[in-house]
Amino acid sequence: MFSPSLVIVESLITPSTSNGYVNEESVLETYIVLLKQPEGELFTESKDLESWYRSFLPADTLNSNQPRLLHCYRHVVTGFAAKLTADEAKAMEMREELLLARPQRMVPLHTTHTPSFLGLQQNLGFWKSSNYGEGVIIGVVDSGIAPDHPSFSGKECLLRQQNGKGNANGTAIGMAPLAHLAMYKVSALDNKAGESEILAAMDAAIDDGVDVLSLSLGLGSHPFYDDAIATGAFAAIQKGIFVSCSAGNEGPLYRTLSNEAPWILTVGASTVDREIRATVLLGNNKELNGESLIQPKHFTSSSLPLVYASCKNGSLKNVDVKGKIVFCEGGSETVSKGKEVKRNGGAAMIVMNYEYQGSVIVLDYEHHVLPASRVSYMAGLAIKAYINSTSSPTATILFKGTVTGVPAAPQVAWFSSRGPSIASPGILKPDIIGPGVNILAAYPVSDDHTTNRFGMISGTSMSCPHLSGIAALLKSAHPNWSPAAIKSAIMTTASLYNLAGKPIPEQRKYRPAIVFDIGAGHVNPSRASDPGLIYDLKPDDYVPYLCGLGYSDKHVGLIVKRKVKCSNDSSIPEAQLNYPSFSIELGSTPQIYSRTITNVGKPNSVYSLHISSPKGVRVKVTPHRISFIG
Repeated sequence: MFSPSLVIVESLITPSTSNGYVNEESVLETYIVLLKQPEGELFTESKDLESWYRSFLPADTLNSNQPRLLHCYRHVVTGFAAKLTADEAKAMEMREELLLARPQRMVPLHTTHTPSFLGLQQNLGFWKSSNYGEGVIIGVVDSGIAPDHPSFSGKECLLRQQNGKGNANGTAIGMAPLAHLAMYKVSALDNKAGESEILAAMDAAIDDGVDVLSLSLGLGSHPFYDDAIATGAFAAIQKGIFVSCSAGNEGPLYRTLSNEAPWILTVGASTVDREIRATVLLGNNKELNGESLIQPKHFTSSSLPLVYASCKNGSLKNVDVKGKIVFCEGGSETVSKGKEVKRNGGAAMIVMNYEYQGSVIVLDYEHHVLPASRVSYMAGLAIKAYINSTSSPTATILFKGTVTGVPAAPQVAWFSSRGPSIASPGILKPDIIGPGVNILAAYPVSDDHTTNRFGMISGTSMSCPHLSGIAALLKSAHPNWSPAAIKSAIMTTASLYNLAGKPIPEQRKYRPAIVFDIGAGHVNPSRASDPGLIYDLKPDDYVPYLCGLGYSDKHVGLIVKRKVKCSNDSSIPEAQLNYPSFSIELGSTPQIYSRTITNVGKPNSVYSLHISSPKGVRVKVTPHRISFIG
């Protein structure tokens, strides 16, 4: 179906000059080289295409013992990856077929109960009407996959819902070792926790592997034409393939997004309504809920002395913690802090979040060596205040196991990257948020030194596969919907409220989240299946948008893979793209934009307008009422 154009990670060979300094112009790096195929030239054989690619390499390297040509791209883009020096890459500019030659970039990884949290119920409603996504193929680009994992055996259903016939989800049906492309219906062996987790998380939202491409590597750079992921994603949507990508894990700072192109569904992360409860009971009878993956069966319900300490390595030598519960600040390196407490005779530990982590507790890799509870920043402040209020503070930890239906969910995860988009401020990003905190997922190897190959993972690369799975269900239920139609349905039906009926909170500042935190809101799969109206786009509709960004004909052509002639008449402002949202920089002059809507609901329908304007902004929409007949 497609062949992704990915950055290839290679070690650098760094020759030095006689004075010991590195000659940067002679350093070999991995370059991605994108080319324009000569007009009228057809390469029917792979060897012919490869021969043409080799003609771009220095002649004196063709017979070298060290291969320079690393990979040939044949489908999504025309080009190759090769080891080159900066001078050799510069020399390629003499060839008119060259579009660009760029050094490789390292791209960061963004890395059960969620179906019911999302309103998907076995044998009922949308999950059943979509036939569990049967016949849908999901492609994943990531760091690697462990194909022998039980999640992909077709027999193991720990992470999968069974359909009405009692069959588990699909399995891995193809792998590409270099590009780490997996076809799921699902890369090479990899000992990183990456794609295995993502595919297993997808199982929470789909059944029996529609052309959904889930890209969990970051777009990273701007502009779009300078990135293989963005151009590859555009080539995918030209073929009717839906593309979803993780927004990145650089939150809570703003302007930290990855994967900002408008043809991509950019997915942020939220909490789910499940907690693995470890409640702190203070000596004043106040209970403060925390969490812990480790739930001891036998821990005293009687209060123990409570003491404050930094808990860093070696910091407890002069503090008497024997038989006491130790309260530690700072929600990082919690396992090593626990080892320090245990080494000095402590009975248990309480760790509070950092302020920027707020109330969202991330349990990744927290296999504690002693009874422990991780509490929110506000709960930690309450515990500190209690310790300072009495000469003999006491506490215990009540391990309550898994609790669901937490009314504060969903919340925006503190790590989820925020907008606005740097690459294209006129496109509101992220598009959507979905479950991405403490997701039960597949590990390629055991994380707790047992035979267990499952664990809790948090990240936008956990929320992205949930949206990919939901897109698969939508494509199965509506085979004729375009990628843009699916995205529109997801965005325009998103929820803005948590289970308690209050606006989704931005948990650091304890205020309602804004659009740069959550985009359109939190995904609601059942509503997305019946959106009523959609904002549709065809691949060619993006051309005037790209021209309006000021890109050259050459660079727009590189993305859309055909000749393009940009002009004032063929360009539009960003906000004029028929997108399901607006992002406009306001001034004293009114701005006017239009949208084209398509009715995918009942044939005879009437839609009335409701406007909720931001404070200080006047919004006028015409017409106020739209009727569809027949």
